[in-house]
Amino acid sequence: MRPTFAVLLIVLVSCACAAMPVAAQDRADLPRLRHFVIGDTAAKTPGRVSPGLLLMGGSEWTEAAFDWFASHAGNGHLVILRASGGEDLQKRWFERFGGVASVQTFVFGAREAAGDAVMLAAVAKADGVFIAGGDQSRYIRYWKDTPLESALDAHVKNRKPLGGTSAGLAILGHVAYGALDGTSMTSARALADPLGDGVTLDEGFLAMPFLGSVVTDTHFARRDRLGRLIVFLARARHDGLIDEPLGIGVDESTVLCVEGDGRARVIGANGGRVWFLQLPRREAALRAGTPLDLAGVRIRVADEGSRIRLRPLSIRKPAFEAVATIRAGVMTVEPPLPPLPPLPPPPNRESR
Repeated sequence: MRPTFAVLLIVLVSCACAAMPVAAQDRADLPRLRHFVIGDTAAKTPGRVSPGLLLMGGSEWTEAAFDWFASHAGNGHLVILRASGGEDLQKRWFERFGGVASVQTFVFGAREAAGDAVMLAAVAKADGVFIAGGDQSRYIRYWKDTPLESALDAHVKNRKPLGGTSAGLAILGHVAYGALDGTSMTSARALADPLGDGVTLDEGFLAMPFLGSVVTDTHFARRDRLGRLIVFLARARHDGLIDEPLGIGVDESTVLCVEGDGRARVIGANGGRVWFLQLPRREAALRAGTPLDLAGVRIRVADEGSRIRLRPLSIRKPAFEAVATIRAGVMTVEPPLPPLPPLPPPPNRESR
């Protein structure tokens, strides 16, 4: 075999291998860290990387939103972080949505894995980072006050896009509902006892742009989470975590795409919307074991026709506006909320 032909053959084989998925690698040096790779991680990032936040409410993935995120990542290299599942999102992103050079997934099974050098190097190099759904309590327990938390904060400070869906969105606000008691809080339980042990809020995990006074919630209308997000806001203010909290609830199969300057728009499937909640200025008197009493909660709902700016909050052409009043833990909304769009039961298992 002539030398030039041998070199060419080696190059072709190397390129072919780089475009093939790599099987999961269980790191022997760390407990339960799995690593998947697809695409060419050595390829040059084709486009310009620009800042942005992808806030996704869970359930079915929205292709137009993933295109938006890939474009903000310069159609380059993505890293997916999760604490359950495997390579399904990675394969779908690369093989179906396309538009990126490579995707790596790290699946965490223990807090020690948040200091893994290979993972941290991948996050540092990534053009975009996406946090998958699952159980947000694992993310808080595994990642808070670790090198990975610092790496994620550095990623957005370097003006690179970051996104999350379901549990991955739940942790992006300055105050997050952590589901740290192992249950999923319902609106009825939260309204009945806003100081109850199940209202587990975690403060100061990640520092995301434009979310410094925000509490997020997911699967919003479909799982009737308006009441519990109001309680999360009241509790965050009562506990001194945020003076003037803003609630952002995202419906299933719906995304709030936030640009680097704070402008935002909704990409929604099947009538999905994004809900913005603000408490009245007067303090709610919260007492242990006592249902919530609170009047004047402002509700603004945005859809694909709305134009949004997060700082200061402004919403042009909102889809709906209302005011919520809670008396003895019972909530009324005027005018009444619009009916849910006719959606099939979601196949999703994500987020508490």
